[in-house]
Amino acid sequence: MTSGQTHIRLTTALSGWLALAATELPAGTPLRWIPVLLFVSLGPGFALLYPQGDTLRPGARMEALALVAPLSLSFGALVSTCLFLVHGFSATAFLVSLAGFSTLACAFPGLPLPAATRGAAERDKRARTR
Repeated sequence: MTSGQTHIRLTTALSGWLALAATELPAGTPLRWIPVLLFVSLGPGFALLYPQGDTLRPGARMEALALVAPLSLSFGALVSTCLFLVHGFSATAFLVSLAGFSTLACAFPGLPLPAATRGAAERDKRARTR
């Protein structure tokens, strides 16, 4: 793993805790809601999909970037629903759950993507037919 990948993983892992810290700022200021909005809409998905690093082909990178926001928002909806069901929803509990998940996800390799493996399978088929 290169130092650039390590830097991006650390930044992604710390972004959730930065969003949580931003909730201590006065209500209604952009410095409070912008980090929270960016983290909730992009953080968990980026933590799950990006850590594959430079091994992704260009098509797979585009696929990963296209899936980051829907994956993050879906995971946020799942976490908030679970917190509502146990009568424990609060902004703090929600952000701590997402930040903890993102920090943990950054420690593991990213999820495999179909476009990343499709190119390898096509290369293998071409090599066998020759």
